[in-house]
Amino acid sequence: MNDISIRTARAEDKAAWLTLWQGYLTFYGSAIAPDVTEMTWSRIIDPITPVFTRLAVVDDRPVGFATCILHPRTWAVEPACYLEDLFVDENQRGRGIGKRLIDDLIAMGRRDGWTNLYWHTNKDNETARRLYDRYDKADNFVRYRLPLTP
Repeated sequence: MNDISIRTARAEDKAAWLTLWQGYLTFYGSAIAPDVTEMTWSRIIDPITPVFTRLAVVDDRPVGFATCILHPRTWAVEPACYLEDLFVDENQRGRGIGKRLIDDLIAMGRRDGWTNLYWHTNKDNETARRLYDRYDKADNFVRYRLPLTP
């Protein structure tokens, strides 16, 4: 695993990120409008927004990403980090890359004083859940999603 490095996404990573992003959307059977993808990328590389992406890189090529949103909390002074998107190229799976991405975020959070790191996944995503369960068990919260746009 020494050939895997984790770093922050940079503007020159856009083409590689787009390939991974499309793989992620395909995995979830989702389609997102091109303007949303463009805005997402703009947020990722804008140092002012609370959105950031860490890339897993093998042989100078991004092969996975973790996109997060750092946000304030009402129950603590320190921020929390929401891991919104985690994806590893299917040809690179089984090498511990997802674990490396999560471990990187844990190290960042400890260094920067986040209260917690949290994420959601599809209940049927058994492969990912086997990894996630190594960190902690799923809690008892139920998620509600109320659409506000047509």
